[in-house]
Amino acid sequence: MSSNLATKLREGTKKAHTMAENVGFVKCFLKGVVEKNSYRKLVANFYFVYSAMEEEMERHQQHPILSKIDFQQLNRKRSLEQDLQFYYGANWREQVDLSPSGKEYVQRIREISASEPELLIAHSYTRYLGDLSGGQILKGIAQRAMNLNDGQGTAFYEFKDIPDEKQFKATYRQAMNELPIDEVTADRIVDEANAAFGMNMKLFQELEGNLIKAIGQMLFNTLTRRRTRGNTELATAD
Repeated sequence: MSSNLATKLREGTKKAHTMAENVGFVKCFLKGVVEKNSYRKLVANFYFVYSAMEEEMERHQQHPILSKIDFQQLNRKRSLEQDLQFYYGANWREQVDLSPSGKEYVQRIREISASEPELLIAHSYTRYLGDLSGGQILKGIAQRAMNLNDGQGTAFYEFKDIPDEKQFKATYRQAMNELPIDEVTADRIVDEANAAFGMNMKLFQELEGNLIKAIGQMLFNTLTRRRTRGNTELATAD
């Protein structure tokens, strides 16, 4: 039996994917506007989300369907821990917590794991394939915008156990397309993937206020410096 699930997911989430890319925080990110405090809060939320997702996938490692797409080299928890230590310091565990949208996201992952574990496929697809694709572009933007040295604060985007990302994505999609699931289950997974995009959008939207505030403060500081410099020049001229 062939489900063609990867194909259905790609086609069935196009609209949600476009909507996620047009959230203010993401649009600013893509333009190179990255504020470190907002970014590290996103990393903290991702830590809890990926931890939940990977714990639940491990819980179902003998599952007849989930076991076929449980690629350990995709796991991000350890790399996120590295990034959190970089951004928050050695005691990062005492400083990070989940935002309200992050809590909803994690709760949803735990909920479907207990009742409909095959829907975890939707969350794996939404996050991991995004990380292997557009995430590689975001890595370069983050490094330039925050003046990071290679590897500092961007371990999340490093897939050291995947030497050929393009080939791996093809393998991953083939495994999904060959999953032994019926049409009804495939449709439910597509619906859950759209819901996952929505949860990611909420995470980004939460950070927009912080980003706008930070940009406003940056502009204020710039104007203040210019005004001070101008007053100093006038005083010198007098």
